[in-house]
Amino acid sequence: MNPKPLIFPFILVLLLSSCTGNAATQKIRIATFNVAMGLETEGELSIRLAAGDDAALAKVAEILQRVRPDVVLLNEFDYSPGSADLLRKNYLEKSQSGLEIISYQAAFMAAVNTGVKSGLDFNNNGRTDDPEDAWGFGKFPGQYGMLVLSRFPIDRSNMRSFRHFQWADMPGALQPVKENGKSYYPQEIWRKIRLSSKNHWDLPLEIEGSVIHFLVSHPTPTVFDGPEDRNGRRNHDEIRIWSDYISAESSAYLVDDAGQWGGIEPGAAFVIAGDLNADPADGDWMVNSISQLLHNDEINASCVPNSAGGTETSISQAGINLKHQGDPATDTADFNDEFAGNLRVDYVLPSNGLKILGCGVYWPAAGETGHELVKVSDHRLVWLDISY
Repeated sequence: MNPKPLIFPFILVLLLSSCTGNAATQKIRIATFNVAMGLETEGELSIRLAAGDDAALAKVAEILQRVRPDVVLLNEFDYSPGSADLLRKNYLEKSQSGLEIISYQAAFMAAVNTGVKSGLDFNNNGRTDDPEDAWGFGKFPGQYGMLVLSRFPIDRSNMRSFRHFQWADMPGALQPVKENGKSYYPQEIWRKIRLSSKNHWDLPLEIEGSVIHFLVSHPTPTVFDGPEDRNGRRNHDEIRIWSDYISAESSAYLVDDAGQWGGIEPGAAFVIAGDLNADPADGDWMVNSISQLLHNDEINASCVPNSAGGTETSISQAGINLKHQGDPATDTADFNDEFAGNLRVDYVLPSNGLKILGCGVYWPAAGETGHELVKVSDHRLVWLDISY
């Protein structure tokens, strides 16, 4: 019998197996990137997206085409219907500097608290129309919004958001107090304040028949307040939402915008991502803010992203950077070197059941490809590779 007819099908099966792989062997790259568009006018981002030739957006697209995350959260991307499609069509699906285009089949945007008028006087200045009086600081609704792009389907029917969750409903909430020990906010206001300065989303990603919950947010910066530390305390408790959400013992009080109580299902796979505005060792935040996640038993924070550019920039810019306790290689943001310096504030943190393959910060040093691109934002893209 001539065996040759059997050889080709056998080889074909092997090739198909090696190409398709399975969830246990595939590498998935998940990233967070605060693109810091810094736009002050409502609708400006949509105009620049539609133009298709905006230099800053082209750099953002080039960074994504170089790093090639399968899933990415973009912070400070103003919320407006249709903007995700414009970004994909006019920038990501066009080659930047000769690079291969990058496509995402799924995109998720939703309303955020920034710029949405509360009708309340949060900063105690006798007015209710300041950007600080919005549910989250902002000059217009949707400013500093969030966008998630994914190669994998997003299960929208089971997504959860916590935009309306009230701060006072968190047990042991760090209510801001004046120097005399009295509450900074009158009780009638304290009872109404929303905790999430933007939003907190649980987006189930459908990956090869399994699910990874993408838990994303952008807690308020800890500065721009007074001795009551209202922003520092809010930042702490915004981070605490995820710490409690992933714990069956601590999540019972949480209620999402659809009225569903509790946290994530025990044992569920998840990745927490975002500009969390808290450094483990330096900066103006409560000491244990980010420790709630980095030292959480449900999270594997063993892979600490780093870059050569972070170390180089810290040395060349000097200033307060020279007094920092943290390793500058792990910095993810390039802030004012007189007051804050460069800090680690952007995170991608996986649950314990996920196998980590690697992680990093996209911050090329001088002379390395892409060095000039990072100036598009004061934050750097942070990525994590996992297998599932």
